[in-house]
Amino acid sequence: MPIDIQQIETRKATLEAARTELKAHFIGIDSIIDDLLDYIQIWYLMPDLLSRPIIVNLWGMTGVGKTDLVRRLVKCLNFQDRFVEIELSNVDSTSWQSSVAAILGNHDLHDEKPAIVLFDEVQRFNTLNPDGTPIRSTKFTDFWELLSDGKLSKKTKENLDYYIQDYLFQQKDIKRRKERGEENVDESPSLELYEAEQLKSMLQLEQDISDIADMPRAKIIEQIQKAKRQKKVYEPVNHAKTLILISGNLDEAFSMATQTSESDIDADIFHAFTKKVTMVDIKVALSRKFRPEQVARFGNIHLIYRSLCKVDFEQLIDSEVRRIQRGTLERFGITVAVDDSIRQLVYRNGVFPVQGVRPVFSSIVDILETNLSKFLFKALLAQQSQIAIAYDFEQSEIIAQISGGDRPSETQRIPFVGRIDKIRESNLQDTIANISVHEAGHAIAYMVLFGLAPLQLKSRLANSYAGGFTFPHQIHETRESLLNKIKIYLAGGLAEEVIFGKALASIGRSHDRTQATVLAMDYIRKYGFNDAFQANYTLDDGYAMDKAKTDADVEKMIAALLGETERLLQQHKSLLQDLSLKLAASGSMDAATVAAVGRANGLAVAEKEEGFLHIAPYHEHLGGEAGGSSPC
Repeated sequence: MPIDIQQIETRKATLEAARTELKAHFIGIDSIIDDLLDYIQIWYLMPDLLSRPIIVNLWGMTGVGKTDLVRRLVKCLNFQDRFVEIELSNVDSTSWQSSVAAILGNHDLHDEKPAIVLFDEVQRFNTLNPDGTPIRSTKFTDFWELLSDGKLSKKTKENLDYYIQDYLFQQKDIKRRKERGEENVDESPSLELYEAEQLKSMLQLEQDISDIADMPRAKIIEQIQKAKRQKKVYEPVNHAKTLILISGNLDEAFSMATQTSESDIDADIFHAFTKKVTMVDIKVALSRKFRPEQVARFGNIHLIYRSLCKVDFEQLIDSEVRRIQRGTLERFGITVAVDDSIRQLVYRNGVFPVQGVRPVFSSIVDILETNLSKFLFKALLAQQSQIAIAYDFEQSEIIAQISGGDRPSETQRIPFVGRIDKIRESNLQDTIANISVHEAGHAIAYMVLFGLAPLQLKSRLANSYAGGFTFPHQIHETRESLLNKIKIYLAGGLAEEVIFGKALASIGRSHDRTQATVLAMDYIRKYGFNDAFQANYTLDDGYAMDKAKTDADVEKMIAALLGETERLLQQHKSLLQDLSLKLAASGSMDAATVAAVGRANGLAVAEKEEGFLHIAPYHEHLGGEAGGSSPC
């Protein structure tokens, strides 16, 4: 078949127009858009060259635009009639469909022509239990068949034989009824529409379903027998020209994905951590949900979404503000000026880095659109044409200056406290003081043991129960670093004892002790860093070791590290007091501020950016040039 150069050029122009449109709509995912369009280029421009389908995987946390990107791409390429979204399930459900082939057939996508199929939320289709045992899957097993070579087998022979037998039975029934003398016997009853739809799919007929339903039975049998003679009707459907897109949220790969309630953690920190997620991490996460041969069928095209950084969220907010301004001008003829203080208010109350863009849209409605409607009402009644909106953080008021008409300008004020700000303000002073000492203890142990200032220190969070956090860098795990991490976990509760006394130490150490114990058990049972226990005590089933034998050493180890950590905090008690007071006053400190407090108290610490990896200078030890710890 000769190559149609003009058609290719036209499609290429469409692809580039799609690239421009998608980048204009989505914020922070330009690289994802470029990679996706580059990977699908051969499918869109010259699908006849493909011998198997293109499979592209989209992985990321919720709210980053995976599904929406695919839907908009489909629209840009004018493939709405050749597109289907499928959410698979490995358990029985109310859906009568039990195979991918059936779904594609119902959407007329069994004709071996170019199509797009999105398998969304695929993480719910896990075939392994959390303990690694297989799940008996009874539905959609042909999904793996499709990913393997792009071909879906048919059960056409049995279905075609059924229609032939059904036709013969009807002919005998008609004959018996006529012999009994019945009148008005319909000698060629029409097919039901669902039967016509099945025949259209099986025989790959060009006629409309209604025309097939009205077709005489004898003609249908003739078509079936012709298809059986040609044999092609039994061959698998070849989906080589189908673009298969797989989308999902893999919390196992994005370790920070569970922190959905944290609106106080710097978005740039989350972004830096998600930048470290690689295809290897994705495959490891998939291997916890699917069998090895199934993981292989996902292929090697994995597009990994990063969480949005601070600039991305700011651009998103600004884009939404401009949309509201345009809409207000077009519908009401009123110009709206929005001060940066409103944008700051939206960011403070709408950005949950792990939850993506959805909370931001909700907060814009809550903060700007809802209150703007009240000001618009005033402006329309007064026949004014301009509204300038700002937020007074000290008075907690949204202020609007309404002007631009015959009447004098008017100032309107609405008392308003952001929903998240309201929760932050509810935290009591004594609670914040307690949390500040606890988090300062973590931070000081971190600074002393790793020589780094933590990325972020918080003691006033947007939680109904006040809490804090000390956000570290990425630490390469070694024998020494595991011990240091245990000390850091223990330091929070111990800091409370040093400053307030043992009687006033809070129960906020519970999670810390859990994590410290897990690390201690791994240190001994999994990694063999305890000379007395060199076997792997984490094996299960027939290879399981008696974990109870290591319990005494775990207890002894944590007790010893507890003593070392307490001595560390006593040695730096003045720094602990100073850092706690400053954290209690501000509620939040960045790395530079924490480092400055450390230096003022005689502790020199380094400041490193998000994504920095603390790792021993292995290359130098090997004999190479000095390098030391390295950034991402």
